[in-house]
Amino acid sequence: MARFLLKRLFSATLTLFAVSVLTFLMFFALPRDPVSSICSKNCNPERLERVRDDLGLNDPLISQYAGYMKGIVTGRDLGSAQGGRCDAPCLGWSYVTNEAVSDTIARVLPVTLSIVIPAAILWLLLGVGLGMISALRRGTWLDRAAIGFSLTGASLQLYFVGAVLLMVFVYNLRLLPVPSYTSVFENPAKWASGLALAWVSLAFLFSAIYARLSRAQMLETLSEDFVRTARAKGLAKPTVYGRHALRAAITPVVTIAGLDVGGALGGTVITETTFGIQGLGRTAVDAVRSGDLPTIMATVLIAAVFVVLANVLVDLLYAVIDPRVRLR
Repeated sequence: MARFLLKRLFSATLTLFAVSVLTFLMFFALPRDPVSSICSKNCNPERLERVRDDLGLNDPLISQYAGYMKGIVTGRDLGSAQGGRCDAPCLGWSYVTNEAVSDTIARVLPVTLSIVIPAAILWLLLGVGLGMISALRRGTWLDRAAIGFSLTGASLQLYFVGAVLLMVFVYNLRLLPVPSYTSVFENPAKWASGLALAWVSLAFLFSAIYARLSRAQMLETLSEDFVRTARAKGLAKPTVYGRHALRAAITPVVTIAGLDVGGALGGTVITETTFGIQGLGRTAVDAVRSGDLPTIMATVLIAAVFVVLANVLVDLLYAVIDPRVRLR
């Protein structure tokens, strides 16, 4: 198990290194000059060159990349033009918001985490639960209802579902407040009520996909020889279905869940835009629109970290669910 874990961590480290290099090079590939964002239009060439020297943009690319990575690990001195000392993890200085990018990320990342993690718990419980019930009650009204739910969820878009929920529960019935973010440590009730519609929207759409996948996998697993053998031994139904069948059927679900959660943590752009919540996704979009290159780099890098970590977690769960994976 330790060897398996080390191999996955080594692969994840190489992936993150490659992403960090590509993200850093993207800074120079984009046409917008960061110096022009800092210096006014009246700056003469001498002033522009002095600002460029202050930012270290005249240094070799390798030196700039090394300084950037060092800032993430230990922090670095950005100079007076960029706010002075930047503590780790230092992701640079935003020329648009005039603050450290790490401060921006620290403000918006908890918002995205608060949206995605509870929603993921809901859509996994609802989706896998419906899929299992549908497979075990194949051909009944429960099965048909679950299939109808899955088709409905797969046919709708998040911005439509979100708009309908806002109109019904916020503006018409007034059962919930306008979506907003409050720290869970500050006011748990307000935190839940402010994000409830975002959770429900994501859970409804994603659970429809998981219900269909879980149903298909469970039906396939129930026809396997080892399930028939377990039944022939006289094992109780909860043991057959829960311990044997579900464990074999859940493997593809774990794969999709890891990718979905990792991708969502990188920024739920449509969800945040629909409900007017400023999270990591909207911050990335705003940075692209304003040409805020350091913030773009930071959001891309953070999204990559979430995806890579999600894949590592999926590999670990695979090793727990199926011990044969450890031998690869």
